[in-house]
Amino acid sequence: MSAPVHAIKIGLYTNVTSVQVSVSDEAQMIDVKTNKQLCVIHKMLMYEITPLDDDKMVVRSNWGQCTVNSADAVVKPLDPQACVYTKDKWYRGILRVQNRENTLTVINDVCIENYLQGVVPVEMPSSWPLEALKAQTIAARTYAVANMGKHAKEGFDLVDTVMDQVYDGVKAECETTNKAVLQTKGIIMLYDNKPISAMYSSCAGGFTKSAYEAFGNDIPYLRSVQSFDDNAAKAGHGVGMTQHGAKNLAQMGNNAYQILSHFYNNIQFVRLNPIYYK
Repeated sequence: MSAPVHAIKIGLYTNVTSVQVSVSDEAQMIDVKTNKQLCVIHKMLMYEITPLDDDKMVVRSNWGQCTVNSADAVVKPLDPQACVYTKDKWYRGILRVQNRENTLTVINDVCIENYLQGVVPVEMPSSWPLEALKAQTIAARTYAVANMGKHAKEGFDLVDTVMDQVYDGVKAECETTNKAVLQTKGIIMLYDNKPISAMYSSCAGGFTKSAYEAFGNDIPYLRSVQSFDDNAAKAGHGVGMTQHGAKNLAQMGNNAYQILSHFYNNIQFVRLNPIYYK
């Protein structure tokens, strides 16, 4: 891969008039353009941020308030292991807050592996077989890499909902899915040397749909195949991997790569350059 993909930008809020943020350890609010500190964000204290005009923001807490002369700032903990808080959830990485025409956009800029820790257990039950969880992880990572810049006009890559992949941050994390992320670190699927559109859904009811059948687009790696999920109610678009099918195939003794190779035709597995994960 030629472009760094160690971090991904997840849109948490757009077009809101105020946001609440906090940090688990001391942090700085830093101007993105100048890299200068705007104010200190104290740990475990709630702050409200509101836009002021088109190029400033007001930061309020029980300790008082300050006006920052920036329309684009990051909340960055001094300890890289600390977490940031907004939208009633804790997240790894940093928060970017932008004043866009007097409304706020809030973005979680996070390592893609930490992002997956907050995605996989929401997209697939963490109690399912490890090989199914690993297949889900590789599919989710591939989707993320393939869709970098999808929402570039809004300043981020993906949203945190079913429009892309559900992302619940730290509260979603658990041991089994973290293990699946670690054991597949950096691995994605390619077709014709490009990350595939790794569509997945809950259950296809016997056979998946081809991309042409579902969407009218002929995508060579998205063909109709046996879905191995007759025991579950049909749910979702039925294209690509079915999660119940992945579970059943894992229980039959298939590993993650065999599962994915069944659902996605003629794919290759590659590991992203490890330099991006330091």
